[in-house]
Amino acid sequence: MPNSLPINLLKTVLYTFFALVAFAANSVLCRLALEMQVDGPAIDGGSFTAIRLISGIVALLLILQLTKASSHSNSHEKDHAKGSWFAAVMLFIYAAGFSYAYISLETGTGALILFGVVQMTMIAVSIYSGNRLHYSEWLGVALAFSGFVYLMLPGVSAPSLHGLILMTFAGIAWGYYTLAGKGSSNPLADTSYNFLRALPFVIVLIAFNFDKIYLTEQGIYLAIASGAITSGMGYTIWYLALRSLQTMQAAVLQLLVPVIAALGGVIFVDELLTTRIIVSALLILGGILL
Repeated sequence: MPNSLPINLLKTVLYTFFALVAFAANSVLCRLALEMQVDGPAIDGGSFTAIRLISGIVALLLILQLTKASSHSNSHEKDHAKGSWFAAVMLFIYAAGFSYAYISLETGTGALILFGVVQMTMIAVSIYSGNRLHYSEWLGVALAFSGFVYLMLPGVSAPSLHGLILMTFAGIAWGYYTLAGKGSSNPLADTSYNFLRALPFVIVLIAFNFDKIYLTEQGIYLAIASGAITSGMGYTIWYLALRSLQTMQAAVLQLLVPVIAALGGVIFVDELLTTRIIVSALLILGGILL
């Protein structure tokens, strides 16, 4: 059909936009929950990770069952889309590193480190797999990454080494989790089972973190919102978008997340909007356009 290409393109744009907003919202929710207030954070990092993943499991499996009950089409794909243990491990490493890193990182800074590392990981894997870039793609990558570097240069606030290391591991894990979703035939089922497979690791985390548990009503609500909405649904939408995105496109597009997260930090966490953030955003957006 002549209109199929524009419609598919529009779907990809919408899926990508909503997924990136969900990623940025995760940074804001996590920072709101874990930032140090006068009376302490709203929740500890381990509990935030556990509640986030468990609520994601519950929400995704409920949606999956409702979907199966309302439609019997594509049953072959549904039966064979079960995620993978590799993706589940990467999901857990990302979620745990992400939470503990945000104890000491600002919203925008944490997102910049995370998705800068994600981009480097995915580009490295793409090149190692034999994919060659056009000169305009190299220029776009360089321009977008220069915006990332500019924002990270000394002058605003240097990130803590502890937070930097944890977020680096989270970024590597998320890069591989994204790559694992490239061949997904049923994003909802794959995402659901990836979350479910992460449950044993969550139980181990709870056991090791038991004596450090600190919960407030606000912290629990923020963790549930992060797990059920911006993680579970957001990652499903991202797997849908990945069907039509090349690896390089998926890598560079995620550099838009720190810009959205930084704005979210300004609006919801009372962080400062600086000239450095604005210039970095323009460089990153220009690189994505290329």
